[in-house]
Amino acid sequence: MQVWPGERYPLGATYDGMGTNFAIFSEVAERIELCLFDEWDTGAERRIELREVDAYVWHAYLPGIEPGQRYGYRVHGPYDQANGLRCNPHKLLIDPYAKAIDGDVAWDPAVYDYDLDDPERMSETDSAPFMPKSVVVNPYFDWGNDKPPRTPYHHSVIYEAHVRGLTMRHPDIPEELRGTYAAIASPPMIDYLTRLGVTAIELMPVHQFIHDHRLADLGLRNYWGYNTIGFFAPHHGYSALGRTGQQVQEFRGMVKALHAAGIEVILDVVYNHTAEGNHLGPSLSFKGVDAPSYYRLSEEDRRYFVDYTGTGNSLNVRSPHSLQLIMDSLRYWVTEMHVDGFRFDLAATLAREFYEVDRLSTFFEVVQQDPVVSRVKLIAEPWDVGPGGYQVGNFPPLWTEWNGKYRDTVRDFWRGEPATLAEFASRISGSADLYQDDGRRPFHSINFVTVHDGFTLNDLVSYNDKHNEANGEENRDGESHNRSWNCGVEGDTDDEAVLALRAKQRRNFLATLMLSQGVPMIGHGDELGRTQRGNNNVYCQDSELSWVDWDNVDEQLLEFVRALTDFRKRHQVFRRRRFFTGLPVGGRGTDEPLPDLAWHTPDGREMTGEDWGNDFGRSVALFVNGEGIRERGQYGQKHHDASFLLCFNAHDAPLDFTMPGSEYGQKWERVISTAEPEPDDATVISAGGTIRVPDRSLVVLERMI
Repeated sequence: MQVWPGERYPLGATYDGMGTNFAIFSEVAERIELCLFDEWDTGAERRIELREVDAYVWHAYLPGIEPGQRYGYRVHGPYDQANGLRCNPHKLLIDPYAKAIDGDVAWDPAVYDYDLDDPERMSETDSAPFMPKSVVVNPYFDWGNDKPPRTPYHHSVIYEAHVRGLTMRHPDIPEELRGTYAAIASPPMIDYLTRLGVTAIELMPVHQFIHDHRLADLGLRNYWGYNTIGFFAPHHGYSALGRTGQQVQEFRGMVKALHAAGIEVILDVVYNHTAEGNHLGPSLSFKGVDAPSYYRLSEEDRRYFVDYTGTGNSLNVRSPHSLQLIMDSLRYWVTEMHVDGFRFDLAATLAREFYEVDRLSTFFEVVQQDPVVSRVKLIAEPWDVGPGGYQVGNFPPLWTEWNGKYRDTVRDFWRGEPATLAEFASRISGSADLYQDDGRRPFHSINFVTVHDGFTLNDLVSYNDKHNEANGEENRDGESHNRSWNCGVEGDTDDEAVLALRAKQRRNFLATLMLSQGVPMIGHGDELGRTQRGNNNVYCQDSELSWVDWDNVDEQLLEFVRALTDFRKRHQVFRRRRFFTGLPVGGRGTDEPLPDLAWHTPDGREMTGEDWGNDFGRSVALFVNGEGIRERGQYGQKHHDASFLLCFNAHDAPLDFTMPGSEYGQKWERVISTAEPEPDDATVISAGGTIRVPDRSLVVLERMI
């Protein structure tokens, strides 16, 4: 076979129409062999030594090598566990820059670089028959007139979803497409997302991942996908068209279809660790290519990996080559796959320069100045499991954050916990205490009540304890408990009062979410009443337990959520770009201007400092002023938004709320009630009048005059 020197960049396998350039980084290697495999998977292997090395990049150009070619690498060099060196030419390795990967790991002892019977000794068994293969892909795709929607954060409603879980049981999607990128792109699914009113779908990990050895032994699978082995490759298990590059084109087709519907695509990405685990884990790619460059090694004993993630290893963002891998991957998904943003799993790990989380770490500096990555949505899960890892509110101004404090506070308020009112007020008004001091805005808070990690919304109000028995860990995994919801009977029940209370609590959470300042995020199926039967950790349940059940949809809840997203869209006062000040804004004729927000006790008084700590603090009324909101209409004219009074009652008994004085408004009309999702008639209350707010419910009134 003819072999030309080729180029050291770009890394990975790059097809140019005539042949393919192969390039791989390794500072520790002494020799590297490129291994080519035929398309029939007969096991025949052709090895080509990479003789050109520039700046520790080994490279060659092979004319005639086309998309679909399967390949891997063998790295020759020092095998010295005590110093973190794991070069072992008996192990076929996945290209760290592979843009497609074919096949799954077969859990044979050969995939470990050491002898399982003698962990100090290097294994000499060939792993190629048991390893996935990297694939050369076609870089060309007809994007047509595809344009990113570029929805502003304050207009965004995010829908967290799993490719398989969302579509596997959808009756209107052809069976052969279910669970795939093509299913997400199908007309029934796009129509559903559009009618729901979401502006972005945040896909749980779609980078190529593997199913853990332990789970395979238990007959389970890594359903969630937080076990990445390929940061450039769309997971082949979500492809309906094929695994030898077709998954790339199918993913692009999905993005193009969603963009045409005005829906952004955000990827949940896992750059904090890989699927290779700790020092006893398999050798699949990075570990055998150059472990010291790609992984954080212990300063005390370099045979061990630093673990800030609870998964066995942490990526070494102090290394320029590891940092380059992350940035090259991010740019690739934006420029070549047209995605609109990223949610970074355990993002605090990426901020660890040495030990503590550093807000000004190299990673954030590089992202800040990158002309591609800095322009898309960047969402941090602002914690990890290491010391000082909880960093909500501490990320740089370019980043938005999953607001874990919002989740905890809103849950506590609606379950009736005492002394939560002050923080509840802060959370629903934009969490200024977390974001205002460093130049950020309310939309830097990504608000949520439930996500994939934990109970579904339905289960949150239906179970006091987790039921994770199916996971094979004797119910020890997942959140420890759910605390009491006082909803009566746990789990399935025919008690109408219990069912009604659960339904009301679901509406309370969803209405609070949609009416809070910040960006709301819905977990897939929560708007349908999805249940996991009390399992709050379905990471290993790729089954009907975790999939959305489209045959048992709570239609009333779904219509309620659609109405909420439409209501939020129509009223910018609930999606402000700036924090409330409490100062007067706008003006109403000859009246004195009112503050942009005001808090009232149930008896109609404006709240004082002492009121925030009183026992009635399970209820409060919030006035939000639309006079200061000016938004361009259809023909460019500016208009004021409406003003509203939100009456929250978390007590277990009904409560009468008195309307504020006439300066706030002469008449008020009820527009939302979580106790009556489909009210029979309009309710109008005059200034100084009262409205009865049922137990554990929220009423929204709009000022008429």
